[in-house]
Amino acid sequence: MLLRSRNVVTPEGIRPAGVWVQGESIAAVLAYTENPVGEQIVDVGDAYVLPGLVDTHVHFNEPGRTHWEGFESGTRAAAAGGITTVVEMPLNSIPGTVSIGALEAKRAAVAGNCSGDYGFWGGLVNDNADQIEALASAGVLGFKCFLADPGVDSFTMVTGAQLEAALPALARTGLPLLVHAELPELLLPLASEERYERYLDSRPDQSEVEAVRLVTSLGRKYGARIHIVHLSSADALPVPDDLAVTVETCPHYLHFAAEEIAEGATNWKCAPPIRSRANRERLWQALITGKIHLVASDHSPCPPEMKASRDFSKSWGGIASVQLGLPVMWTEASARGIGIEHVVRWMSEGPARLAGLASIKGRIAPGFDADLVVFDAAAEFTVRGSELFHKHPITPYEGERLRGVVRQTYLRGRLVAGAPFGREVKR
Repeated sequence: MLLRSRNVVTPEGIRPAGVWVQGESIAAVLAYTENPVGEQIVDVGDAYVLPGLVDTHVHFNEPGRTHWEGFESGTRAAAAGGITTVVEMPLNSIPGTVSIGALEAKRAAVAGNCSGDYGFWGGLVNDNADQIEALASAGVLGFKCFLADPGVDSFTMVTGAQLEAALPALARTGLPLLVHAELPELLLPLASEERYERYLDSRPDQSEVEAVRLVTSLGRKYGARIHIVHLSSADALPVPDDLAVTVETCPHYLHFAAEEIAEGATNWKCAPPIRSRANRERLWQALITGKIHLVASDHSPCPPEMKASRDFSKSWGGIASVQLGLPVMWTEASARGIGIEHVVRWMSEGPARLAGLASIKGRIAPGFDADLVVFDAAAEFTVRGSELFHKHPITPYEGERLRGVVRQTYLRGRLVAGAPFGREVKR
């Protein structure tokens, strides 16, 4: 196949080109007018052709909580949003991905059900430091830990001392440690409460600031790769430039603002919380200047009854958004005069690098997997949760007008449609 457009987003810039696909890989990026003999030509005109996005922060919760999402519905939604590779978090499945047996159970549960390629993060909890090197050898792409209570009984947080005890083994693997960076001693109790500002007050900026300070100092001490997930507070930036530390934020922190969240609007509840409008603009500035390295969804779904309460102390904390990340980011970026190539760097190249997939995913270049997205940047649509492929229709984006529509998604050269053919990716 030759996929041709006047706007192909390559590492060298946006240009008219034809992406020549042979088998599952990109064979060459040709001049727009070149026509290899015998190839099927698909010309998409002025629509952008992007590399498939890589989302390194999804909760698909399988096995055990497939009724919350599952890989079948989750990867369908991801592919509809231009995401061709996901890496799944270890905590919400039963069992959590904290041992070899749990990893194999997850592999067996999801094989053959995925509309995109996928990988797994292993979990670091309070009693599995002896599993780290075995899990690394078995193929996890890195490890995730919580410094604060994750709200899942089977996946425990780690103290500073437990984290320090595990870091030598983790550093030996060379894999990144993904950290939920909030310090529990700086979080405040929350009684029954419908006011968002009280929920926000219970998780202050300083809890993130001090957690980032702790893990970066430990990373320096042991030579470990540290990645800060879903940073919400710009006060925690910048991280020291001399460390192997990367930082992500999420579309909801770059789109919503605390001042706009109504009383009882628990669809907006997540942890860390959505902060002020001024903080949001500082996060954008940090992205633009390279202090934040990537954007991932933190797609964290749940059944409707877990979001039904107007009480922020009772409602589940998570935002389901994997299908909407690209249009949300493009809506915000284009309004700020930021080109689509920057969005691609944040949502494709950066995550691929974190997951150890930068030689096969995240770029339109010869030798890379032919993961390609046809994106109509001028089209707009109104979000209707009932029309998304997520298992449940709950979304704080309901009724929003967003810019940018995914027209087609190709995974390793094949149009994503019909029977799923995604497979596990390895470093």
